[in-house]
Amino acid sequence: MDGHDGRSGTIRRSRRSVLVTAGGLTAGVVGTAGCLGGTGGVRVIAAGSLAVALENGVGPAFESATGLAYEGEYYGSNAALRLVEDGTKYPDVVISADVDLLRERLYPDHADWDAEFAANEVVVAYAPGTDPGARLEAGEPWYEVFADADDGAIAIGDPDLDPLGYRALHLFELAEREHGLEGFRDELAETAARVPDEPQLLAGLENGDRACAVVYRNMAAERDVAVRRLSDTYNFGNPAFADRYARASYTTDDGHTVEGTPVRYNATVRTDADDPDAGRSLVAFLLENGDLLAEHGLRVDDSLPRFHGDPPEAIEP
Repeated sequence: MDGHDGRSGTIRRSRRSVLVTAGGLTAGVVGTAGCLGGTGGVRVIAAGSLAVALENGVGPAFESATGLAYEGEYYGSNAALRLVEDGTKYPDVVISADVDLLRERLYPDHADWDAEFAANEVVVAYAPGTDPGARLEAGEPWYEVFADADDGAIAIGDPDLDPLGYRALHLFELAEREHGLEGFRDELAETAARVPDEPQLLAGLENGDRACAVVYRNMAAERDVAVRRLSDTYNFGNPAFADRYARASYTTDDGHTVEGTPVRYNATVRTDADDPDAGRSLVAFLLENGDLLAEHGLRVDDSLPRFHGDPPEAIEP
């Protein structure tokens, strides 16, 4: 079952056959040991930005510690939640890159609790050998560089499939407000290349197809690409700026309006999971092993974990 699932934005393959670049870094979405078909272990659908951390870090460690097999599929969070909502996929655990999105999509029919377990932020990755990259390297404001970029030079995720895509549009909207850049958001929404597979955002940078990409910090760290960090006022990484982030919004192609929020990941076990015990074991393992996530560029601070709803006793630390 290797290959693409159309607009779902996933690539699936065995962990043992993951493609690597010359530098040894994962290329493309790393995927499953199967296709969520039941292996006597835990089956997971997760945000694509967590693919490397879960497949190369958490998954193997979980298998070693528990003896349970780990199966994962990785999609943009909005696409993943749709698959659960409409009954296309039946994972034990669902992990989203937008905590509100999971609650709005899955409560109360498919979930009644979740645990926030990691944080992230939005950054601009760039290729220094390009004109936009050279300007960023020289310290020019990123929004001025983006305004001058050619069509397709900037890559963003697909805002109708994943939070990283609509957070890019939120970023452009906040920058427009902050710096008086009339029409900036709409112009970038038209000229930026929308990439449905999150890891391909950086592949385009590496193979010379793109000059810049709006990505999560952990994705850039995993691929060791050049990065421009953004101000807390619009990097979606600082909860103290939550009210400011919320000034930006986007309505997806299925009519779902999402406001800007701090980047937090949350996990839940489906209320009708095939193996809820295995699901709870995986979520508990995530909460107890934040160092595995930190090794992949995610942030796990003293404010985490945080719970919503009434988690089972096995989940609470």
